[in-house]
Amino acid sequence: MIKERRSVRRYEDKIVDKGVVEAIIEDCRFAPSWGNTQIARYNIVTDPELIKALADKCVNGFVYNMKVLKHAKNVAVISFVKGKSGAFEPEKAKEMGFGDDGYVTSKGSAWEVFDAGIATQTFCLSAHEHGIGTCIMGVIDDANIKQVLSLPEEETVATVVTFGYPTETPKAPPRKEVSELVRYY
Repeated sequence: MIKERRSVRRYEDKIVDKGVVEAIIEDCRFAPSWGNTQIARYNIVTDPELIKALADKCVNGFVYNMKVLKHAKNVAVISFVKGKSGAFEPEKAKEMGFGDDGYVTSKGSAWEVFDAGIATQTFCLSAHEHGIGTCIMGVIDDANIKQVLSLPEEETVATVVTFGYPTETPKAPPRKEVSELVRYY
């Protein structure tokens, strides 16, 4: 499955069935997270006006993302609850000899992004398994997305994923050899 999944940017002109979306998110519930905090949230957008607002206001004018979004019927905005992943309650962290902020990893709050990345990958792999194509977007404006969707204060945006029934099957780009990626000690 992993070797077949590609970034898909062209989809059929229809909304993905809610039952399929919920089956994908059912799989996502089992994505690993720091201390099982399950901080990822899946904000599913199918309203054409909201998708247009995301395209016009939330991708920093990046034309390529604007074009993909304007043709999308389904968008998942992956957000996460801040201050939980990588942290303990500040009192407990302090008791254990860590800093006052509660973070017990050298990555600090960056671990939240790690967990959100795992959740996003799980979303994309599950979608692929259900016959749904996905494309993760990195050029985004977190603050504007949060405002357009009126996300809760305790959440921040990790990424935007367009998804739908694919009308294309992109070829795999060249991959590095295993020998270029691994070190044994």
